[in-house]
Amino acid sequence: MIDIVRQYWQNYLYTDGFQFTGLAVTLWLLVASLGLGFMLALPLSVARASRHRFLSIPVWLFTYVFRGTPLYVQLLICYTGLYSLHVVHSHALLDAFFRDAMNCTLLAFALNECAYATEIFAGSIRATAYGEIEAALAVGMSTLTVYRRIILPSALRRALPMYGNEAILMLHSTTLAFTATIPDILKVTRDVNSATYASFEAFGIAALLYAMVAFALVWMFRQLERRLLAYLKPRAG
Repeated sequence: MIDIVRQYWQNYLYTDGFQFTGLAVTLWLLVASLGLGFMLALPLSVARASRHRFLSIPVWLFTYVFRGTPLYVQLLICYTGLYSLHVVHSHALLDAFFRDAMNCTLLAFALNECAYATEIFAGSIRATAYGEIEAALAVGMSTLTVYRRIILPSALRRALPMYGNEAILMLHSTTLAFTATIPDILKVTRDVNSATYASFEAFGIAALLYAMVAFALVWMFRQLERRLLAYLKPRAG
């Protein structure tokens, strides 16, 4: 294992001399997918929790499809399926977008993450105590202000433990990126395995890298929970 680390550590961590690879690519996929998914999920979760069916049903259908089908299938549709359509070839911007493997991978990951985050946030919105909303309306806040100052901050704090678990699952899902020729940790590992035939060492290094990132995510979300959910802890009498 020491010889593999000495020879391929740069490939595992950040570059092969020509492009970013390994851990750097995996972290980029993770951060970009979580960021895009989070931004899309916020307005969709409000619509999902709405009492108006013309708002909630389309969002429910979106989350049902993306949570009910494997991410691997979604990635293949984005990477190979959509590019085979004539409408994509006939439009210059679409052609350029779907020709790039990273764009296709991020699209699939972000939409999948958005579907799960939407349901998590929508559940937290529904769990908001009506007394908080009623008090905000009583002091003259508009509906938009109530969502911005009361409902969303409260819901996001309550959703933090579940969202932390979703972030870990998203990290694990990034291992599918190698099927779209993205040089993430798993792609580098497979290349190293093919070059050295040292399967245990090559995949053992990959497992260690994924575990380190997962532990870092767990620590980060624990710190956020400790700070943002401190008001839920019983006070010492």
